[in-house]
Amino acid sequence: MHIKHLHWIVVEDGNETYPAVENVLKRSKIKYSYLYADTPTEFEKKKSGWAQRNKALSYIRYHYWRYRRNAVVYFADDDNTYDLRLFNKFIRNVKTVGIWAVAFVGTALVETPVVKNGKIQAFNVIFNPSRTFATDMAGFAVNLKLIINSKASFHHLCKVYDSEDCFLKQLNITLDKVQPFGVAEHPREVLVWHTQTTHSGGNGSDYGYNVIA
Repeated sequence: MHIKHLHWIVVEDGNETYPAVENVLKRSKIKYSYLYADTPTEFEKKKSGWAQRNKALSYIRYHYWRYRRNAVVYFADDDNTYDLRLFNKFIRNVKTVGIWAVAFVGTALVETPVVKNGKIQAFNVIFNPSRTFATDMAGFAVNLKLIINSKASFHHLCKVYDSEDCFLKQLNITLDKVQPFGVAEHPREVLVWHTQTTHSGGNGSDYGYNVIA
């Protein structure tokens, strides 16, 4: 196993789990929980994944509310590619909320927080840069304590393309308490990418990151 002390919560979009998927999970030797959650009709198609993330959050709150060790929650998607260093270098060190660069988000070459004196001031993004937390789902992780001490979820009042911002605002954390990762390093490296079989365009600057469209 590449990553130690990892609990993988996999949630099917539907009303059942599948033996073939469970066999893969068993072979991985990773500690896992395999669940399912059907997407309700009130969630638009573009909100796919919201019900499943909420299912995982409910599971975490039920099973880990007395968990005393430092733990971190990260929403991994099946359309992303991850450098293993993301987990031990960034995620494992999140004490509040951690945010880092993500490559190939929409048409952007890379999206990244703007950091001054160790604090996030804004975000280098193409889509709606005025968001308080203008980050991608792959670009943040949350300390378990903030999850347990809140009712944060992906709900019908969240906007389709602002689910990350909507979720993070519910944690009652200010931007100055958020931890930026990777921005101060030289050279800057991207450790997570949206992966597609088509060329996304690669618009905008690379902001000093080693990324090639």
